[in-house]
Amino acid sequence: MHLVLGLVALVAGVALVIGGADVLVDGLLGAGRRLGVSPFALTVILSGFELENLAAGIAANAKGLPGAAAGTVFGGVTFLALGVTGVSALIAPIGSRLPSGFLVWTAAAPIPVVLLSLDGRLSRIDGAVLIAWFGIALLGVARSGRGVLDEQPTPRIRRPFLRLAAGLAILTVGGALLGNGLRRVVGKLGVSDTLLGNTALAATVEAEEVGRVAVPARRGRPELALANVAGTIVHFIALNVGVIALVKPLRLDHATTVLHLPVAAGSTALLCVLLALSRGIGRAAGAFLVLLYAAYVAGAIAIS
Repeated sequence: MHLVLGLVALVAGVALVIGGADVLVDGLLGAGRRLGVSPFALTVILSGFELENLAAGIAANAKGLPGAAAGTVFGGVTFLALGVTGVSALIAPIGSRLPSGFLVWTAAAPIPVVLLSLDGRLSRIDGAVLIAWFGIALLGVARSGRGVLDEQPTPRIRRPFLRLAAGLAILTVGGALLGNGLRRVVGKLGVSDTLLGNTALAATVEAEEVGRVAVPARRGRPELALANVAGTIVHFIALNVGVIALVKPLRLDHATTVLHLPVAAGSTALLCVLLALSRGIGRAAGAFLVLLYAAYVAGAIAIS
C-alpha cells in the first residue's frame, strides 16, 4: 500500500506539473507584455524562487543534518544542469540564441561558494556574502539575455497575472505530490543524510522543473527553458545556500567538499560549454547529460 500511494502521487504530480507549466508560460508571456518587461528576465527572476527548497534546507540544517541541507543546494544544481536539462532535451530539443554573456554569468555563479567552502564550512558572514553575490549574478544573467525574446511577437493573453499565479500554484502542488510520491518510494532505503539530500531529496523537490523546462522548449520558447535553468541555479547556489548559512552556519562534510559541490559547479560549467559549442541541447546531448547524472548518482552511492 505504501508503494501504491507513492506511485499514485507520482502520476498525479506529473499531470499537475505539465498542466501548471503550460499555464505558467502563458502567464510569463502575458505579464511581460503588460509590464513592458522581457519574459526572459521575468523567468530568470521568478523561476528559482522556490520556498519549498529553501525551507527544506533550513529545516535540515536546524535539525543537525547539514549534509542533507547542503544537498538541497548542490544536489539540486547538479540535478538541474544534468538531469532536468537532459530529460527535457530528450522530450523536446532545446535550441539557443542566447549571447555569451548569459553563459559566462551562469558558469560563474558557483565560484564564490566554491571559494568560501574551502575551510569546510559556511559561516554567517559567508552567507551574507553569497546573498550579495546572488543579487549581482541574477542581475547579470537577466540583463545578458533580456533582448532575445523581445524580438519575437508575443500574443495577447487574457488575465496574465492570474495565469502566472495559478501556474506557480499548480506547479507547487504538483511538486509536492511528486516529492511525496518519491519519498514514499525511497523512504525505506537506509542511506546517509548527505547522500539522501544530494540525490533523492534534491530530485524530489526539483522534479517539477522538468515540466518548467520541457514545456517552453516544446512550445518553441527554448530561451525561456534555459532562463528557467539558469535562474534556478543562481538562486540555489547563491541565495539559498546563503540564507541557510545565515540562519545557522553550515558544516560541509568530506563527501560534499570532494564530490557534490565540485560536481555542481562542474555540471553548470559543462552545460554552458555545450550551449556555447552547439547553440543548444539536442537529444544526443540530452542523453549524454542524463548518463552523466546517472554516473554521478552511482558515484555518490559508492562513496557514501
